[in-house]
Amino acid sequence: MTEFLHMGGYAAYVWPAYGIATIVLLGLLVATWKGLRNAEATLKALESARPPRRRTRNSGRKAAEQSAGTPAEASEG
Repeated sequence: MTEFLHMGGYAAYVWPAYGIATIVLLGLLVATWKGLRNAEATLKALESARPPRRRTRNSGRKAAEQSAGTPAEASEG
């Protein structure tokens, strides 16, 4: 086990590299987690500021007819 820890004489270079890599990865994890929390808070604030959407029974059908044109409009043209 001690031979592994000494890394064949390169322990002074290997262990600090592992330590720095671990610190950088943990920093990235924390930064990503904080960014996610901020984005979720922003989304929640934006959604609460938006007025609620009205839903009607035929809103989906009306939108489809407007984009495709109604049969009455097609026969007039």
